[in-house]
Amino acid sequence: MQRRQFLAAVAGTGLAGFANAFEPSRLMLAQAATRSPDVIFVPTPNKVVDRMLELAKVTARDLVYDLGCGDGRIVITAAKRYGARGVGVDIDPDRVKEAIANAKAAGVADKVKFIQGDLFETDISPATVVALYLLTSLNLKLKPKLLNDLKPGTRVVSHAFDMGDWKPEMEDYVEGSNVYLWRVPPRKA
Repeated sequence: MQRRQFLAAVAGTGLAGFANAFEPSRLMLAQAATRSPDVIFVPTPNKVVDRMLELAKVTARDLVYDLGCGDGRIVITAAKRYGARGVGVDIDPDRVKEAIANAKAAGVADKVKFIQGDLFETDISPATVVALYLLTSLNLKLKPKLLNDLKPGTRVVSHAFDMGDWKPEMEDYVEGSNVYLWRVPPRKA
């Protein structure tokens, strides 16, 4: 609860996101974003990362996007443990540089890329899994994009924060935090 209050208290005006189609051997640092982060970087504990990826049932066939990727640990873990490809997006150039270095150190630089940009501007349509550690207010702002841009069946996992009236398919409690899983529903005709 204390972490939620802390994150809510420091919410600013921008976070992460710009990604195009995945190119496995490419790590990118795009042009500097024009606004500040919506939240400060607070890393997701490794046990929570593990549970998020387990709930999403990540496999080597997946392309995992982490919106607000921080140090890159979610997509790095997805690549290292499951053989998935990943795209991390963050508005903070220092976090992107750190994530790139972490991917190289973990030996998965050929499976992941990191891009500096605004998550609300990001093309997330290639994702099969989207990971979030944002505030509920940001999840709610992002929800229409998730529902409109992602293919039906795409899994969305969130550390700590829900999506309001979009009820999760699964929910768990790890390391003092809730972990949520949603699946993008079929589009209505």
